[in-house]
Amino acid sequence: MGLHVAVAGATGAVGREFLALLEQRAFPVGRLRLMASARSVGQRLSFGGEAIAVEELARASFAGVDVAFFSAGSAQKEEARRAAREGALVIDNSSAFRMDPDVPLVIPEVNAHTLRPGQRLIANPNCTTILLLMVLAPLERRVRLRRVVVSTYQAVSGTGASALAELDAQIEAERAGRPLTAQVYPKVIHANAIPFVSGFGPDGLTQEEWKVVKESRRILERPDLALSATCVRVPVRRAHSESVNLEFDRPVTPGEVRAWLAEAPGVRVWDDPARMAFPTPRDADGGDDVLVGRIRPDPGRPGAIDLWLTGDQLRKGAALNAVQIAEHVLVGARRPA
Repeated sequence: MGLHVAVAGATGAVGREFLALLEQRAFPVGRLRLMASARSVGQRLSFGGEAIAVEELARASFAGVDVAFFSAGSAQKEEARRAAREGALVIDNSSAFRMDPDVPLVIPEVNAHTLRPGQRLIANPNCTTILLLMVLAPLERRVRLRRVVVSTYQAVSGTGASALAELDAQIEAERAGRPLTAQVYPKVIHANAIPFVSGFGPDGLTQEEWKVVKESRRILERPDLALSATCVRVPVRRAHSESVNLEFDRPVTPGEVRAWLAEAPGVRVWDDPARMAFPTPRDADGGDDVLVGRIRPDPGRPGAIDLWLTGDQLRKGAALNAVQIAEHVLVGARRPA
């Protein structure tokens, strides 16, 4: 007998990715319910050859639901809590619970040990953090990290369907010779790079940059980790990339890093400069692995390492990580990606 599954925020980009992944991974769905805001009620989405009507999240009951995947934004925090009280295992993709000490913040390949029997509410980390820590954690297990500096190149899918539509509209406007306008972002995103992802704080960091810092420290259990992030939005559709500089407690060679990452689940090393082999966002689009290349020594800091990574923001950066959490808790083991 299959599980009773709910997807909250089903009509959004991540919600639709949940549906695709549940089918692709043969997740044991016995009954599926789709939920969203009132304006989406009446829409029908396809799953398993069936068209399923969308319910209003605020009015839905979670009685009998085994697992609820939430991607309805942090504004739906109380709905997620309600679902957990009504007995569902809730895996929340928003920022609402990520720094709550009573709620595990989990990447299964990194810190599944933080999950406890009977846990009803689990937080999915920020997409940028997930991709980064898929690479940092296997290295931290070998040699303690001393300092991390990361610059991100984040796809518009991270903002949602409205941002993807705005990018398409700007491309069409330029082709037609019309003025380019921006509503979702503070600047035109087409053919541009915007060094801003969510609001600025009084210290000059954006909310996204602080998420990377705070979530990484929590997941790695390294509150002392020196980590600096600069987050940039680029006109790529759905795969984030990150340029990372790493310092360790002892000198580390590129060969060691390649070997350690080659053994890491969910990571694929793609690094052969002589053959122009390195990953790009197009290579990561639609895939489950985090791709790593350009692994090289830092010429200014002997023993430090520079590298490049890229991964699909909607999959491992969001929906896939949440589904893997559910598999770990409910099915008993992660399935191969």
